[in-house]
Amino acid sequence: MAQVEATTERIIAADAETVFDALADYEEVRGKVLTGHFSEYEVREGGDGEGTLVHWKLQATSKRVRDCLLEVTEPTDGQLIEKDRNSSMVTTWTVTPAGEGKSKAVVSTVWNGAAGIGGFFEKTFAPKGLGRIYDELLRNLAAEVEK
Repeated sequence: MAQVEATTERIIAADAETVFDALADYEEVRGKVLTGHFSEYEVREGGDGEGTLVHWKLQATSKRVRDCLLEVTEPTDGQLIEKDRNSSMVTTWTVTPAGEGKSKAVVSTVWNGAAGIGGFFEKTFAPKGLGRIYDELLRNLAAEVEK
């Protein structure tokens, strides 16, 4: 099994604290900025950063749907980690200052891919597909915090 990784970043015209607080707000903001690839969104515990338990289904392709139950931690300032209880998938969100009134948001997801030929195709195509999903999500986040 090879590790698969998808990373996307965006400069957002809002300070890092505002962007991070919006990302960590699973109760109000996160559900609003998700793309149409996400369904059955539900906060099961917490709702604001560390200690949140959130559920969603992620439909990356017409045939591939992941049922995700994510535990959220905040290991350092400006960083959220979402670990999926149902798989090896771990998503890290990092928000840092990027000049006056701007921030850089980076999202990176890693998971253990399939073996064999299926793993080859997953490692080749999944990062691009997930990258497009995250690019749209970060665009939605920017629109939300730049209001």
